[in-house]
Amino acid sequence: MSGVLILELEGQTGQMTQFLSKANRIAPRQPERIVQFGGGNFLRGFVDWLVDVLNDEADFSAGIVLVKARPGRYEALDAQDGLFTTWLHGINAGEFQEQTRLIRCVNRIAYPYEDFESFLAIARQPGIRFIFSNTTEAGIAHSAADSLDAAPPATFPAKLTRLLYERWRHFGGASEAGCIIIPTELITDNATRLREIVLQYAAQWALPPDFSGWLVDFNQFCNTLVDRIIPGYPAADAERLFAQLGYRDRLLVAGEIYHSFIIEAPPSLLDELPLERAKTPLNVKIVADAAPYRTIKVRLLNGAHTAMVPLGLLLGIESVREAIEHPTLGAFIQDLIYQEVIPSVSELPRDELEAFARHVFDRFRNPRIHHRLRTISLNSASKVKERLVPSLLGYHALYGKLPGRLVLALAGFMRLYRGDTCPLNDDPAALDWFAQQWETAATHADLAHRLLAQESLWGVDLSALPGLVAAIGAALKAIEAGRLEALLTREDG
Repeated sequence: MSGVLILELEGQTGQMTQFLSKANRIAPRQPERIVQFGGGNFLRGFVDWLVDVLNDEADFSAGIVLVKARPGRYEALDAQDGLFTTWLHGINAGEFQEQTRLIRCVNRIAYPYEDFESFLAIARQPGIRFIFSNTTEAGIAHSAADSLDAAPPATFPAKLTRLLYERWRHFGGASEAGCIIIPTELITDNATRLREIVLQYAAQWALPPDFSGWLVDFNQFCNTLVDRIIPGYPAADAERLFAQLGYRDRLLVAGEIYHSFIIEAPPSLLDELPLERAKTPLNVKIVADAAPYRTIKVRLLNGAHTAMVPLGLLLGIESVREAIEHPTLGAFIQDLIYQEVIPSVSELPRDELEAFARHVFDRFRNPRIHHRLRTISLNSASKVKERLVPSLLGYHALYGKLPGRLVLALAGFMRLYRGDTCPLNDDPAALDWFAQQWETAATHADLAHRLLAQESLWGVDLSALPGLVAAIGAALKAIEAGRLEALLTREDG
């Protein structure tokens, strides 16, 4: 196991019982340059890990003030004086690897609901430059009930507006007081949406027009795309890890070694975020447009999930790892990605797409992550429209023929939604409609036509695609006859 271990614990006798605490912070605190809204598993295992690496390896010298965006306290983080450990693991170059790191970049925690003035005081610190957040997808939202006088306002964007307004006021609108705001919430164009809401609050609260101008001119709102699976506290491995670390950690956070951070920003961001100086390989890209990277994540990683779920469940397979290691389904999914999905994606060069796919399949094989197919199957109807249909249509437009594996994956989804394989978690009206089509269709071809013609499902009338009705009908008939595994081994899917 590799990583950073700087603790020299005193007073240990007999069994190892000492938890991380203030006494363990033997390295000096870094100057506070970052405000972070949220302290959940993802931010600790992703952003805080990244900042800690940059502090150690690139002289970033950035301490974090962590803001509790909701009522309550981070009691364990307070007890450990902001210290916690990351345990990262995964398949790399065909081998399982793991590494631990003591994260020391969180200086303190601010509690706006307990001491609003101390929260505003953060805005008056001249060294603050970066603002990170992860307040869940629902966190970037507007509320008409939020007011300027609230202490604090309810929503995260309102708190951010109040913080930035205090900063603008204290520093007299100075350009150098502007901040780089990097949200990591999983919504498309997260920073663009956040800036819109901040400006909406500025108008709602009748703040000076010069403040809105300062927001736009001297603050960077950077859209992002983030990717790292972080399950959280690894209960099954905790005691083994504590014995190896020599201390206990209430906030031990597990995650995969793989990470991807796409930041939509000008190249000058690298002057302040010294990613290129780190020795640790960091899969962080500063790009002009994050949209192509969002496309490959949706089409390759999410598309592989959405293709394997129905076929895996029909075969009685429980997890992603089991599916990718299955002798027929695993090879089928990999061929689907390399031979059908990648050729249909034009946004990035093929070698970059293939490198991404290799990472995807390594991640799927991670023995420490048990990702259940039933969990991924949530709301599959909407996922097929976004993740599989564009690849199917793109392949057909490029080659003038149907991609056989994608067709079979689509048929597998339709068969799963008959509803008799396993419980499904989707819109009840959609599930009822699928069940009704299965009950009333005269033939498999008739069923295929009804399902494919439902434009609200796919965004287009797929029954108009030449040959697709017949291909889906034949696949459904074969699946019903128990020949799914035989279909998976056909070279054309």
